[in-house]
Amino acid sequence: MPPAHTGAPVRTGASTPSSPEPLRAHSPGRPGYRRMSLALFAAGLATFALLYSTQALLPAISDGFGVTAGQASWTVSAATGALALFVLPLSALSERFGRTRLMSVSLAVAVGVGLLVPFAPDLEWLVVLRAVQGAAIAGVPASAMAYLAEEVEPKALVGAIGLFVAGNSIGGMSGRIATGWAAQAWGWRAGLLTVGLLALACAAAYRVLLPRARFFRPAPLAPRAVGAAVARHLRDPLLLRLYGIGALFMTVFGAVYTVIGYRLVEEPFSLGQGVIGSVFLIYLVGTASSAAAGALVARVGRRGALYLAVATTALGLLLSLADALAAVLAGLVLITAGFFAGHAVASAAVSRTASTGRAQASALYQSAYYLGSSAGGTLGALAYHAGGWAATAAIALLAVLGVVSITLYGSHAARAERRLPVRAAAAR
Repeated sequence: MPPAHTGAPVRTGASTPSSPEPLRAHSPGRPGYRRMSLALFAAGLATFALLYSTQALLPAISDGFGVTAGQASWTVSAATGALALFVLPLSALSERFGRTRLMSVSLAVAVGVGLLVPFAPDLEWLVVLRAVQGAAIAGVPASAMAYLAEEVEPKALVGAIGLFVAGNSIGGMSGRIATGWAAQAWGWRAGLLTVGLLALACAAAYRVLLPRARFFRPAPLAPRAVGAAVARHLRDPLLLRLYGIGALFMTVFGAVYTVIGYRLVEEPFSLGQGVIGSVFLIYLVGTASSAAAGALVARVGRRGALYLAVATTALGLLLSLADALAAVLAGLVLITAGFFAGHAVASAAVSRTASTGRAQASALYQSAYYLGSSAGGTLGALAYHAGGWAATAAIALLAVLGVVSITLYGSHAARAERRLPVRAAAAR
């Protein structure tokens, strides 16, 4: 009988001259690892480019439809909120139909809707189409994390997930730059069409490059078993802390990048739409920090890496309060570096912590993460309307304080667990 599937890469015994060579998990330096990394990089790029395609255009959308920042922000929050709601059920489908198949279908639907979004006749239709797009995108993140956990050697997992997250950051950057300059030249609808075509090219590259899954074993659709896995993960204190950290980090990021366009288009900056889009070149910092997350964890540990991430993010928020453009840009650099490093560390820790039901564990993380994005975008826009950038930064700093509190509590709990065997031995 073949070995039972446990969600981890399966290694067979040594081969004989008449038997096929045993399957090996992907690891750096092997051709399959490079193809897999490039494919998921392209998928991550398309996902983030589509998911946040309206974010850099919010001031133009507000002008076009005659709505407030809070109302226009729903074009972002509807997409991220729908993703958060659908990522868990779609991850269950990936257990039955396969990670790669679900990612392929999800990308195809998301790109198709993305090509319709520019033609929305009013804000209500735009929000509805964005919600449908977010629901379709939901099939990518949790399936990608589970695919990597199954196909990549454990010691290379953090680095592989970091590259996928790096694709997200490049997608967020390129999508916003493309929409910004296209919108400045031809209007915000042309900007949305541009990002749709960019995502189409990335989705095609993903299909060509992605290696077939070798360690996936389909499981029957079993809602009761999925519910039991979800309940088990929600009872795990470490996973709960990681979900909270992901949600709070994304609250910061959602608040900052939903509102920053409104701040930069107004006095004292008065930047054009294309220049505002180019500000998102700062996402390259996130590409570097997420890809380096594995080395950072190896040097200072998971909690040490999280402390560095929150300190960097908090310093960036404080710098962004200045009315000097150089200070604001430096603040965005630090916020972006801290966020992407923290996200890569937390998401990789989820995949390593869950020994079973990895798809559900990753889906719960993604749900928390994108609910944080929706909350951050909406709260950040409302705060900006009420009290300007200082109020938005205050919301973000409260979320950073939440990450610090959770991490400190985790450190205390870990120390308490290490003391238990010592106390038990002393009592004998």
